[in-house]
Amino acid sequence: MEKYSEIESRKIVNAYRGLLRAARGVVSKENQKQVRKAFNLATGLNRGIKRESGQLNIFHLIGVARICVEEMGLGSTSIISALLHETLKRGQLTYAQIDKQFGSNVATIVEGITKVSGLDPKNPKKQAENFRELLLSISKDVRVILVKIAERQETMRSLSSMPNDIQLRQSLITFYLYAPLAHRLGLYRIKSEMEDLAMKYSNPEEYRAIIKKLKNTNAKRNKFIKEFIDPIQEALIAKGFEFDIKGRTKSVYSIWKKMQKQGVEFEEVYDLFAIRIILNSSPEREKSDCWQVYSIITDKYTPNPERLRDWISVPKNNGYESLHTTVVSPEGRFVEVQIRTNRMDLIAENGLAAHWKYKGIKQEQNIETWLTGVREILDNTDSSPEEFVEEFKANLYTKEIFIFTPNGDLRKFPTGATVLDFAFDIHTNIGCQCVGAKINNTNASIRQVLNNGDVVEIITSKNQKPKEDWLNVVLTSKAKGRIKQSLREEKNKEIVQGKEILYRRFKNWKITDNEEALKIIQKHLKIKSQPEVFSLIANEKVDISSFKSIILNPEKKETPNADEKTKTIEPKSILSSDDFLIIDEKFVNIEYKLAKCCNPIFGDNVFGFVTIGEGVKIHRINCPNAAQLNTRWGYRIVKAKWKESKATASFQTTIKINGFDELGIVNKISEVISTDLKVNMRSISINTKDGLFEGRIQVFVSDIKNLEMLLYKLNKIKGVQKAVRMK
Repeated sequence: MEKYSEIESRKIVNAYRGLLRAARGVVSKENQKQVRKAFNLATGLNRGIKRESGQLNIFHLIGVARICVEEMGLGSTSIISALLHETLKRGQLTYAQIDKQFGSNVATIVEGITKVSGLDPKNPKKQAENFRELLLSISKDVRVILVKIAERQETMRSLSSMPNDIQLRQSLITFYLYAPLAHRLGLYRIKSEMEDLAMKYSNPEEYRAIIKKLKNTNAKRNKFIKEFIDPIQEALIAKGFEFDIKGRTKSVYSIWKKMQKQGVEFEEVYDLFAIRIILNSSPEREKSDCWQVYSIITDKYTPNPERLRDWISVPKNNGYESLHTTVVSPEGRFVEVQIRTNRMDLIAENGLAAHWKYKGIKQEQNIETWLTGVREILDNTDSSPEEFVEEFKANLYTKEIFIFTPNGDLRKFPTGATVLDFAFDIHTNIGCQCVGAKINNTNASIRQVLNNGDVVEIITSKNQKPKEDWLNVVLTSKAKGRIKQSLREEKNKEIVQGKEILYRRFKNWKITDNEEALKIIQKHLKIKSQPEVFSLIANEKVDISSFKSIILNPEKKETPNADEKTKTIEPKSILSSDDFLIIDEKFVNIEYKLAKCCNPIFGDNVFGFVTIGEGVKIHRINCPNAAQLNTRWGYRIVKAKWKESKATASFQTTIKINGFDELGIVNKISEVISTDLKVNMRSISINTKDGLFEGRIQVFVSDIKNLEMLLYKLNKIKGVQKAVRMK
């Protein structure tokens, strides 16, 4: 086996010493021996093994272990598990060997990480099974997912030396699964870094633009933060508080998301940063101190009452506790202020990982609530693989609302939950018999979406029972699982009843071979499933008496028409020119379309997606649907690029334009588009209000350069504030 060079050995030892320094005060001397043992074992087993970037694999393992201890506050069990987390996958050790040398906790964590080590978009069933294994592992030991997130974080930090296609793929999976998981587990700092790194590779131009603007405005922003903080600091010192206060710039990805959602440029995003006040308070004074500080801040600055968020009285399900308010500075700028204690800040930074330090206090109940939700998803065994994955994802990135029972009990639900969700949360029987509700003393249907603070009283009827369309009404996994269970039980009753009716008729007709007779009926009805036949009979949807002549005089066997066979396209069969799908006007062998969700233009970075029935659809790399397509149906993704061609072609795109509603502004816009640049315009719609206008213009351009020139010219028109390509 290949040996480490002297330089490599020195670097490995230095990396290990860095890990030990990070673990100082967390790992006891006795446990340090086990960590050393795991390090020596991992170093030996990974001799000669390199990652795709060319880096020695042992550095990746040490990096994961360091994130566990330094950024999550985990202990020796997690450090050892991180160092050994690839040994089962690579076949270097067995579960029994790990158990014998390091104990059952480490063996269980390593086994759990191995089971969820990869999503498999080529196989939806396999992908769903990986999600299921992930949830099972969380239920057994939450450190499985914490170490896995640390592994993902280290991978994202090392992406710069990877090939472009791997960078994009890893970024999309991070957006799709790991960032939402970190969010749900309360690992906000790690989640933000993951999203920024993923954006760096999936939307590189936008990422670099925001980074540049943040650097250019840094001095001005720091000056504003200092001037804003000074009066608060003086007042807190005067009141005798021990505290730390700082300004925090929001993540690049969160700024970009605000720009996309609000349709504004960087300069128009008003809350680029937040002020955080961290108090050194005793447990019994935490809540009162936070509210006292809130009072001091609102004495200095005017608050926006609609932006008050009290997660101290009612923490989030992941344990997050903080008091948020938005105030207006003397210059008229909105500033978000977060107030919390040292304990709350540790939980906010480390999320579920902080559970190990503060075991037994109130946020443990929130963790158990979330784990209960995880188990409910697992109990819903009859979901399709796609449904299972979507339910799991829906449980990650959801905002919460708080609903009260008539007795004043508080219950949490995801935003968008309905009366029926609430009913099933109270009790399965109440959900099954729900016919409506009274919301704040007003009658409401089972479909009514609940709002934050509603008081809900459920109305039931013994004659009510779950229906198939209820599955489209509810949002929570618990309600969906209970409805499916009830429908399944009802279906089983129908099947038993239908079977009894049919077999009783067989007996009357003197038919002795029940199975053969049933096959003849199935063939006649063109139904493969026997239970479905019984269900139709129980619901009186077929004429059972007509079966007698069919059974006694069976028809001849039918053969399927060969022309009815379907033909599928294999992604590999459409690749050309060094495994790239080439897009040009002579593309006649493969049917392709430009996706309407992102309207790609010649020159855009694109990929192909093999659809069922519509050929290949061409999407932009930063299409809003790219992450979902890549992770759910990665096996149907093909690389694509435009062929350089002198032939003229036109691509439809939409431009958003706004500015001042001056006389003749529409004529100026039309003149630039049609006369100056001779671009074909399909439609234009302009709305005006309060002296301003906003419009949408659909045009046909030849390529991305043609579009950029058009946008440049439009932005030069006097009275136009901004013209941009719609995302």
